[in-house]
Amino acid sequence: MRLAVVGAGKIAAEFLPHAHQIPGLVIEAIVGTRRSRAAVEETAAAHGIPHVYTDLDACLAEADVDTVWVAVPNVLHADVARRALRAGKHVVCEKPFVLRAEDLAELRALAEERELILVEAISTQYLANVEWMRQNLSRLGDLRLVQCEYSQYSSRYDAFREGAVLPAFDPAAGGGALMDIGIYALHLVVGLVGTPDTVLYTPRIERGSDTSGVTVLGYPDLTAVCIGAKDSPGPSRTKIQGTEGVMLVDGPPNEISAVELRLRDGTTERVAMDDDPHRMIAEFRAFVRMIAEHDLAERDRRLDHSAAVLDVALRALDSAGIRLG
Repeated sequence: MRLAVVGAGKIAAEFLPHAHQIPGLVIEAIVGTRRSRAAVEETAAAHGIPHVYTDLDACLAEADVDTVWVAVPNVLHADVARRALRAGKHVVCEKPFVLRAEDLAELRALAEERELILVEAISTQYLANVEWMRQNLSRLGDLRLVQCEYSQYSSRYDAFREGAVLPAFDPAAGGGALMDIGIYALHLVVGLVGTPDTVLYTPRIERGSDTSGVTVLGYPDLTAVCIGAKDSPGPSRTKIQGTEGVMLVDGPPNEISAVELRLRDGTTERVAMDDDPHRMIAEFRAFVRMIAEHDLAERDRRLDHSAAVLDVALRALDSAGIRLG
């Protein structure tokens, strides 16, 4: 994978120090804005990225890359991904994938037409611990309750409260608690137990933004509750209860560093299979493999999952009268 990084913000800064640990990944270019050129050049120098651009189309036309990592603000995801696919590049897009179902349908059609890989970067879907949860879920018997909580006082919340219009909190930019940290909980729950019959989101609205909220997902014999908060600290954890036992995760649903299983018969297990130093390494290792092997079947499976999660997220926002973009 010869990669162009589009965006030089927080998520790129988090991943770039670990990129060298992924066999087959070469970062060839990084794209930033004109006003951030100096900072982007500093980032490129720090991580050995040879080419810096402030024009996406120039990068797509000139850089020796086969894949684009879309790491820009949420509202820009669809446009950047669309331009990259039209230029014949594979696309890895940060979460949330896009803000409208029709955008995802259009991007998928472009990828299928050109036989390109298009995938959402949602780290937990590639972790060995999550795969273990999926394979061992039946040991819990008939599932009854799922609780998935992610609370984190946002570093941008104080500025937001003082009146700053920030993308992380602006629904017009695809911001808010549900589409930021809440999307991780939806990916985990939908990935484990499937698409719910009913969706209801009850948010706390501040200056037009859902700064925290509770999403209730209804299934025939199961209720899942997803809690996301950017306006208050609190424990982040996941609990899956069934008639025969419980699975526990201590920590946010974007990491899943360990899983504890407790069964009614007295069996207890603790699983910690992911030993990479950063949660994003496993997903990029998977992306490199998908592209190298031109694995379109895996692309389609991942796109089906992303489409299901987007549908749930949009149903949740609609239930609360929140409009994005």
